[in-house]
Amino acid sequence: MAEVTWITADGERITAEVGDGVNLMEAAVANGVPGIVGECGGGMMCATCHVYVESGHRTGAPGPIEADLLDFADAPRRDGSRLSCQISARPELDGITVEVPPAW
Repeated sequence: MAEVTWITADGERITAEVGDGVNLMEAAVANGVPGIVGECGGGMMCATCHVYVESGHRTGAPGPIEADLLDFADAPRRDGSRLSCQISARPELDGITVEVPPAW
């Protein structure tokens, strides 16, 4: 389990307990986090689950396909950009905070 906090584009904080192995996109959709669409259902084809991972949380670097998709995301790519469908909850991510970019 990991406690995950999403900060929405309007500054609202939504926190939920996410089971091990559940990706943050699925958890965001299940918890009604605005701005996380997950249009492709986690197939890493749409970038509608783009988030900015706050520094200090080690989620790993995006792989080559994810990196390419991030270049085409609606919101600008920056340090910490990840597709939330590619981050699975695990105990070492307990307390992770991710920012949802504004819709453009």
